[in-house]
Amino acid sequence: MSTSIDILTEAPGWEALAWAEDATRIAVEATLAGSGVLTMDGAEISLLLCDDARIRELNAQWRGLDKPTNVLSFPAADADELEDAPLLGDIAVALETVEREARDEGKDLRAHYTHLIVHGTLHLLGFDHEVEEEAEEMEDMERRILAGLGIADPYADAEPETRAT
Repeated sequence: MSTSIDILTEAPGWEALAWAEDATRIAVEATLAGSGVLTMDGAEISLLLCDDARIRELNAQWRGLDKPTNVLSFPAADADELEDAPLLGDIAVALETVEREARDEGKDLRAHYTHLIVHGTLHLLGFDHEVEEEAEEMEDMERRILAGLGIADPYADAEPETRAT
């Protein structure tokens, strides 16, 4: 199974992170394999690598929250339609927030970015964390997928407000 990932780099700082494209592809494929969700072969995900100003606009427009965030996901299909959906959805990641969180939490930037791509992809696959039971299921899946990539538990010692959104 393969997924098409269309990456749009909108913020200039992303070019300095030459590993981001490879990390994205690895994280998306690991998430699709580890989630147990069946998707159409060749289904597309669009990724926007942006800055805090742009993700703040998106967050305000789509979630009513006038502040930047680390990652946003916009599913294109209902979870029960993914097997036949040519487009899984869009993910946006904000550079300044991701860098700040990694620095403040003492995390490797690539590992933190990879976690956010896994988290965002799970949202495209229908996973959520609005209620505690769903949050636990999603976080456990994130931990398993990331462990398979050699990345430590991103929620160890994390306060609830610093968790991926």
